Amino acid sequence: MRWWSLANLVSNAGTWMQLTVQSLLVLQVTGSAAMTGLSLAVQAGPGLLLGLLGGAAVDRWPRKLTAAVSQVALGAVGFTTAALVALDLLNVPVLLTLAAVTGIISTVDGPACALLGNDLVPRRDVPSAIALGSAVHSIGRLAGTALAGGAVLLFGTASAFVANGFSFVFVAAVIPFLKLVDRSAEEPETAPEPEPAVPAARPAADPPADEPRPRAAGGARDGLRFFLGRPQLVLLAAITALSSVFGRNYTLTLAVLVTGPLAGGAGSFGTVSTALAVGGIAGALLAGVLQRPSVRMVAAMSAIGAAFQIAAGLSPTLGLLVLLVIPMAIVESVSDTAGTTVLQTDPPPAMRGRVLGVWRSLSTGWGLVGPPAIGLLMEWTGPRAALVIGGLVVALPAVAGLAVHARRARRAVAATEQAPAAAPEPADPVGPVRVPVPAQATGHDGDRVPAAVTVS
Repeated sequence: MRWWSLANLVSNAGTWMQLTVQSLLVLQVTGSAAMTGLSLAVQAGPGLLLGLLGGAAVDRWPRKLTAAVSQVALGAVGFTTAALVALDLLNVPVLLTLAAVTGIISTVDGPACALLGNDLVPRRDVPSAIALGSAVHSIGRLAGTALAGGAVLLFGTASAFVANGFSFVFVAAVIPFLKLVDRSAEEPETAPEPEPAVPAARPAADPPADEPRPRAAGGARDGLRFFLGRPQLVLLAAITALSSVFGRNYTLTLAVLVTGPLAGGAGSFGTVSTALAVGGIAGALLAGVLQRPSVRMVAAMSAIGAAFQIAAGLSPTLGLLVLLVIPMAIVESVSDTAGTTVLQTDPPPAMRGRVLGVWRSLSTGWGLVGPPAIGLLMEWTGPRAALVIGGLVVALPAVAGLAVHARRARRAVAATEQAPAAAPEPADPVGPVRVPVPAQATGHDGDRVPAAVTVS
């Protein structure tokens, strides 16, 4: 897990080095802001359209091999882009093709790497592993963004793509040496129940991550049916969608707030962005203590984060805004970690890749819808009102859902208390039982039998 975390740190730093200069590169090549947006949409499109197929592939193929090959493929795309930039051969069709190829590979790479990280620790430590991954992602984002400027200044734009290519190669080189946890040797998560008279079949253990998965009937469609038939996953998707569209586009909403009503500049927004990153790292580390996160926890954290967002929208000064965004980022980081843990541990092992594939399609959809929607809302109402309205849209359904669940829980407890007491269970038939017999009874050979005998 330490090697995997180091590899992820390097990979995230390389990814953010590339992302920092990618939009600028597209703008330089095309001269069109619309084309810049189109390139991002082309890269995100495969996640929306092929997420289900990518998740199904992860469930079928050996996970270590799948993750290693996808990382090598992404590295090859990075090196190719760097070479084309250095040779001044990058044009619009090639640029869009590279963006599409990156998106297609990522539909497999994303769920494969996410589930591989969980296979490195015991089941009870999966929430901590996910929290650690979130912290590594935030630190890599800060490091990559900082390194990008220096690399481009010293070595040119192509250097960011070269660095990202080598970061993928490093991850692929680490994967073969990772030691996976044997799930079949682990104790069940819940306390063991008494053995029935006829032994029941034990649930299937997680298959080793480096062996092929059994093919389930229905393939990708089976994953979608499973997801839609799992109420907790549907609720998780609804909560996350609202938060992503109306509560997480801070690079847009807070940028407009800082440079508009608060009369700040780029430096002021940089301070707010740093506060968000620090809060995100702190929240990820705090989430490492989670043991059994649930959808209720995600809803509660989303509601609290929305309350901070409303307060941020009403903030009269930049200093107060900075103080508010730190706990806001902490709460939302904990919520993200809890939701990711539920998503990756609730489905049975043979279905997790497809569930993550469904999630990738959904998250790509609301990721594409969110910025335009919140942008229109700010155009109509202004940044302060947009933050307040967005916070209410997130908080009210979450609070209502928690209230409904609490009322149902109280009714269930009341119904249990009013039910008649159950009849006492018979004595354990496996242990010794004393059976009284008449004192004058005799055995088949005429010998007198004791007043009670012990039957095994």
